[in-house]
Amino acid sequence: MEEAANQEFPPIDPKDLSIILPALNEEDGLGELLPQIIEIYPDSEVLVVDDGSTDGTAEVAKNAGARVVSHPYRKGNGSAVRTGIRAAKRKYLILMDADGQHRPKEIGALLEPLSRYDLVVGARIEDKTSPWHRKLANGLYNRFATYLTTIPIKDLTSGFRAIPRRLALQFCYLLPNTYSYPSTLTLSLVRAGYSIKYVPIDIRKRIGRSKISLLRDGVRFLLIMIKVIMLFAPLRVFLPISLMCFLVAVGRGAYSLYFFRHFPPLAEVLLIAGLLTFLMGLIGEQIAQLRLVHIDEEPLE
Repeated sequence: MEEAANQEFPPIDPKDLSIILPALNEEDGLGELLPQIIEIYPDSEVLVVDDGSTDGTAEVAKNAGARVVSHPYRKGNGSAVRTGIRAAKRKYLILMDADGQHRPKEIGALLEPLSRYDLVVGARIEDKTSPWHRKLANGLYNRFATYLTTIPIKDLTSGFRAIPRRLALQFCYLLPNTYSYPSTLTLSLVRAGYSIKYVPIDIRKRIGRSKISLLRDGVRFLLIMIKVIMLFAPLRVFLPISLMCFLVAVGRGAYSLYFFRHFPPLAEVLLIAGLLTFLMGLIGEQIAQLRLVHIDEEPLE
């Protein structure tokens, strides 16, 4: 056991690395970012997925020396990430934004733990560039995700992460077309039993305008989080609902029995609803276990 704890893991060779940047109208950001990446990692594959941009995103990326895969029209950030995962040719993947927020020099900080962890995420511990309402929303997402997964989630929505391609391919089909792909990837891997490591990063002010709508995409994030947990750990959703029905039924029934000497129909309905919800959660939990077995048995590239 002591020898295993002191085991040294070999560093990841940059020749085994694909750096994926999903991009929508990011010619300005890529013009600054790509030369820095290629200078630091000249032997790595730099892959820009152009998500139907209407500016010179594809041309800027090609001129900088990146490999470009273009969508014929806009499909969404998550769809661009899926395309990049499938098109990448190297063993390990770096996923990062094309707007200049992430520093290429910090890629190495994500790669170092990747030989010991299944997913490494760049966590914005001190985010000084985002407005207060976005920081508040991210904090709420992190707390909600921590409850759903039962492990501390320090940055659920960070788009700066490292992962083996073989593992990304296993969960690629779950990624939504929208900006919620980081949330889906994190929740799916954690609930499937894979290990995750958070590395503090320092982000810069983005180049250009953000394409995320706090209200529209915020609600979508929450719904996707619930749907992912329903896939892998349904009881985390069903059990609180069941308990709430049960407690309300007991409280309402006790009140009526004490004051009116009868058990009300509403309390009976709530007790039955709580029981059925709990049983549905148990069935869902069994189905989720079968899904995890299927994932573990999938052939990897």
